[in-house]
Amino acid sequence: MPTDLLALDRQVCFALAVAAREVTAAYKPLLEPLGLTHPQYLVMLALWEASPVRAGDLARRLSLEPATLSPLLKRLETRGLVTRARDPRDERALAVTLTAQGTALRAEAERIPPAVVERLGMGLDELEHLRDSLTSLIAAARSGA
Repeated sequence: MPTDLLALDRQVCFALAVAAREVTAAYKPLLEPLGLTHPQYLVMLALWEASPVRAGDLARRLSLEPATLSPLLKRLETRGLVTRARDPRDERALAVTLTAQGTALRAEAERIPPAVVERLGMGLDELEHLRDSLTSLIAAARSGA
């Protein structure tokens, strides 16, 4: 019997969509005490790696459109976690900088990755292999576009 190429369970896009929803849901109760949504957490992760950073560079790092990033940054600024100001090296660019409160939140966030690993019940090696495979899939999708 021929394989049905349109079977839902055979679709990479379906598996990725469901996995993304389920993994994001695993983060939700862990992020609530920090007052962060998952997209805000991703922004903070990038800023904990490098701050200050131009908003455009941050959008590229997060694979987000600037129009999607802007409201995230506004909410983080309202919470006192970041500041947004014109980049003194280029007035056309917006620089995003962690505040002391945003920097301090990193210590609380350090408990998130091990808690997610525990919630998922998968070994760290398996999760790292999965992440590497997804990174390769992202690169392949981008090069094919």
